[in-house]
Amino acid sequence: MAKTKTTAYKAPRITWRRDFKRNWPVYMMFLPAIIFMVVLHYIPMFGIVMAFQDFNVTKGYFGSEWVGLKNFIDLFTGDQFLVALRNTVCIAVIKTTLGFVPPIIFAFLLSMIQNKKFKRFCQTMSYLPNFVAAVVVVSLVQEFLAKDGPLTLFLTNVFGLENQNWLANEQIPVFWIIYLLMGVWQGIGWGSIMYVAAISTVSGDLHEAAAIDGANRWQRLFKITLPCIMPTVMMMFVLGVGLSFSTGFDSILLMYMPSTYNVADTVYTYTYRMAFSASANYSLSAASGLFQSVVGTILLIGSNAISRKMTDSSLF
Repeated sequence: MAKTKTTAYKAPRITWRRDFKRNWPVYMMFLPAIIFMVVLHYIPMFGIVMAFQDFNVTKGYFGSEWVGLKNFIDLFTGDQFLVALRNTVCIAVIKTTLGFVPPIIFAFLLSMIQNKKFKRFCQTMSYLPNFVAAVVVVSLVQEFLAKDGPLTLFLTNVFGLENQNWLANEQIPVFWIIYLLMGVWQGIGWGSIMYVAAISTVSGDLHEAAAIDGANRWQRLFKITLPCIMPTVMMMFVLGVGLSFSTGFDSILLMYMPSTYNVADTVYTYTYRMAFSASANYSLSAASGLFQSVVGTILLIGSNAISRKMTDSSLF
């Protein structure tokens, strides 16, 4: 019998032009977002050149003197920047360790509530602080921790602590703890959303099988639920580490004062002060901002690589 020769079917190659003609309404929907990103994010990146210039507003980018790495040398040899860097690292470490755990614990507690109406009520109430403006939150903290504030009086009368304005305390780590607790209160509910969603996808058959084998609720929590949501936990951890170096702009800027710069000033607020203070130094501010962006990118890529190696899951 003669053998018939068969050829593999090859799908027609779809070029960008053909895809655009077919799906041009979808491309048009993305056009405003693309314009937004280009105009407000990519074009301003040209301002990075200020970090390598003795920038003068009247001379502009092309008229200012090029000084190379002088601004970075001045930045890393300045006492104020080194203090801000220390504070940033310490606050970032505290926030990504102690501040990372409460939303996970809160999500576990919510998953144990059997009454659906009470569960929704707890979730809704925990989300509300996230929508309160930073100015309002800081104002509340200032009122509660003032010298005659209710929380200060409680700490003085019950625990015998000194009656003082706690936000003006220059000792380490008073300000860092205040910032951490304020962030936990404001973000614990909102930060638990991803974990609650991940917990809801865990198969009930696994819990039933474990319960039949005699596992109690806490054992099922740590042996089944936690391993199943670990990819989500690692994804949120990667995001937290990547954003940790840009921590504390709005809240710290509103809370701190010149007397607490030594413990409260961060790289972000230092960059802001260098750019908008009375003696503005745009070149030094640009160098600080570029350093912060580079370190943040390295942290994001590094934490993502560690997550991929340890849990086989990563953000990208």
